[in-house]
Amino acid sequence: MIILCSLIFLHAQSALTGFELHPNNVTITSISNGISVVYHPNEWPNVGFAPTSPWDWSNARALEFDATNLGKSAVNLGVRFDDDLAADGYNHSRTGNVDVPAGKNEHIVIVFGPDPMAVGMRGLPPVPGGINASAGGGAEFSLKHIVALQFFLHNPSEDIRLNLTNVKTVGGAGASLTGIVDAFGQYTNANWPGKVHSSGDFGEQRQAEVASLRKNSGFEDRDRFGGDLVGPRLKATGFFRTEKVGGKWWFVDPDGRLFFSFGVDTMVPDESTFITGREDMFTAFPKSPDPLAKFRYPTSGMHSGPVTSGDVFNFYGANLYRKYGTDYLAAWRQRSLERLTSWGFNTVGNWSDDGFYRNGKVPYVATGGIGGPHARLSSGSDYWSTMHDPFDPQFAKDVADSVSGLAAKVKDDPWCLGYFIDNELSWAGGGPDGRYGLAIGALKADAKSPGKAAFFQQLTTKYVSIDRLNAAWGTTFKGWEVLQEPMTLKQLSEGQRADCSIFVKRLALKYFATIRDELKRLDPNHLYLGCRFAWYGPEVEEASAEVCDVMSYNIYAPRLDPKQWVRVAAFNKPCIIGEFHFGALDRGMFHPGLVSTANQAARAAMYEDYVKSVLTNPSFVGCHWFQYVDEPLTGRSWDGENYNIGLVSVTDTPYPEMIQAARKVQGKGYQIRKAP
Repeated sequence: MIILCSLIFLHAQSALTGFELHPNNVTITSISNGISVVYHPNEWPNVGFAPTSPWDWSNARALEFDATNLGKSAVNLGVRFDDDLAADGYNHSRTGNVDVPAGKNEHIVIVFGPDPMAVGMRGLPPVPGGINASAGGGAEFSLKHIVALQFFLHNPSEDIRLNLTNVKTVGGAGASLTGIVDAFGQYTNANWPGKVHSSGDFGEQRQAEVASLRKNSGFEDRDRFGGDLVGPRLKATGFFRTEKVGGKWWFVDPDGRLFFSFGVDTMVPDESTFITGREDMFTAFPKSPDPLAKFRYPTSGMHSGPVTSGDVFNFYGANLYRKYGTDYLAAWRQRSLERLTSWGFNTVGNWSDDGFYRNGKVPYVATGGIGGPHARLSSGSDYWSTMHDPFDPQFAKDVADSVSGLAAKVKDDPWCLGYFIDNELSWAGGGPDGRYGLAIGALKADAKSPGKAAFFQQLTTKYVSIDRLNAAWGTTFKGWEVLQEPMTLKQLSEGQRADCSIFVKRLALKYFATIRDELKRLDPNHLYLGCRFAWYGPEVEEASAEVCDVMSYNIYAPRLDPKQWVRVAAFNKPCIIGEFHFGALDRGMFHPGLVSTANQAARAAMYEDYVKSVLTNPSFVGCHWFQYVDEPLTGRSWDGENYNIGLVSVTDTPYPEMIQAARKVQGKGYQIRKAP
């Protein structure tokens, strides 16, 4: 439906005029200076603004508007604008995302300027006066020819009402990128509590933290592994296992105590950023013979930005050297473990420095991935890479090669919780038939594809004759040879969906079972924690539940929605959250991450609420925060992420609001978990 609209946002001279409203799974009502939008449950409900003639935003630095969330839950609001009707959300598009807290009105600023990824980072310096988001997308884009603007949500589970008012573009030059990073890796054009101004600040902070850690050394109701010391004592096996107790899933630690995993990911001393091609962003670098010069080194691998190889600098490592001295790695590891215990965490999470393996003080997970030359399949949404093809005999060999060294590092260590293998795999594509993406990808592949051969064998075994296949699929294939050629199914029939569903689950079962069998052969005492889902369908979840010891999800949201996540109870398998985070822009960072908040106090409050929402779901046995330290201000060297998602800053300075929230909710975590 198209609504012919004379509605004008009158707030400023640069208000939007001359457009039609295009509702897509939303209901729109006119209000003063804007519209009230009810977003209905759907994958991408949105309201589109289609100008009667293209808008010219070339003299603007940002799009601003007010958003009021009239619901009871925070929502992540997306804003997209296109310079061509052929836009696909990336090419010819710019998109920004912000979180609007429940019951709040927020002033939103979507910053223009260069595409952040074109300069090697995800977010640009913020514009004062509201919640900021940088608009990113494909390499080529013209602000002189804006043909569409939309405000969208992703997959709301219930009706969500937002008021969108005072939409306007604002002029002026964007923030300069020259000299924005000081010698410590911090933003030069702002001050905030805890900012380091000189090397002498490190010693003062270190002494103050020692006193704080002594005062808050841990929790009396925890055993040596961080398990529940005052709860029931179950069978002790000497290793971590899982058990359902009173209708709730738990880890059970090696001493037989109930254990809920409060974890922190990416505890590493190296968070490097590219400097080659961007030297004017930085004010100073140490030079030889200064020992800090070693934190500048050559690398390659960035997949976007001004260069793909050159020098990087590890500001975090340099600051650790300044803070802890020449033996900084050992000192940092010891301090980090002390922090976890003090802050209420009990697990070193994924992606962390393997120097924490066998640490004997805090449990940890082992991180692995499957490499090698085996075949791959496309799911149609191959964000990190295409999917493993486990039907290729080479896959089993590559699994053995990939996990053998990891297993040797942790085998028989009681402090190891288990193995995460792989991460955010391309299990599914987008759209209504996205869950069948791997089956569609197999049909598109050529005859050399092992996955295609497996799907072909499945169909010939089931139907025997091509006529029976045609009857089930609603097709008119002349012979089986048609399916052996690359083929594209544009819209699936019900018969095709049924067979695609069978194939996707077969593929997932083979993938999970191949990895499980090799892990159990090498190390039978540790848990297989799955692959940390991001894109997936029900067939893949079912396969994971049948094979893995624990199902794992990376869930980036303001909280664990109980209406959505009650469904995992049907799998009767424990689940763990491998990643979640929130960020803000009030401490000198340029991007809040995948879930944004207004400031550090709001960030801390959301952390407390999220952890509570996990503790009260009987299927979940843990949640791991991503990550330990903020990403580099100018973007991590391989993909440009520059999120405020750390428990500590680039100067190794803890965020006090986050630490207080972690101690509060995790200190009461076992009481919350055991409550009726």
